[in-house]
Amino acid sequence: MAHYFTNENIVSNEKNTSCIIRNHKFEFITDNGVFSKKGLDFGTRSLLENIDLDNIKGDVLDFGCGYGAIGIFIAKVKNIVPDMIDINLRALDLVTKNSKLNKVEVNAFESNIYSNVSKKYDFIITNPPIRVGNEILYEILIGAKEHLKKDGELWFVINKNQGAKTVIKRLSDHYVLETVKKNKGFYIIKAKPIDKS
Repeated sequence: MAHYFTNENIVSNEKNTSCIIRNHKFEFITDNGVFSKKGLDFGTRSLLENIDLDNIKGDVLDFGCGYGAIGIFIAKVKNIVPDMIDINLRALDLVTKNSKLNKVEVNAFESNIYSNVSKKYDFIITNPPIRVGNEILYEILIGAKEHLKKDGELWFVINKNQGAKTVIKRLSDHYVLETVKKNKGFYIIKAKPIDKS
């Protein structure tokens, strides 16, 4: 799994996949060394099928975008140009290809966590990379609040078996949390930063 985060030189084997999300058809090119190379994973699908689309507007960040499913979905369905970040350069190359394939505009760039993020967002949406370990995971999830506008929201998905309840408990010091949906062990979470002003 480390190769998702370290840009190791892994032999490329691109594959074309397709899926339907909320009645919209998408084509995605996936590859070795990028998360979910077989196509849209169940966690990301659950997140996109349950996110409050009516409320999504303004500036959107797809964190850890991989080959681009979340950001490209938002771009197509909401006609928004999202920012999309990943540390994996192969993933970013796939985002470029997949945005063209799905005829949407996105702004994808490399960032180690939030190192290259300079603006604030109305929404940060992520299927976070659990296997990076707790320290980096919490840096991602807790750190998101520093990059949200006032009244901004963090949406993420996490599996019960990956410590969903522990993560929710830890984040409760920083966010007002709502479990929007539980789907076969996956928790879809909406998090709004606690206003401590």
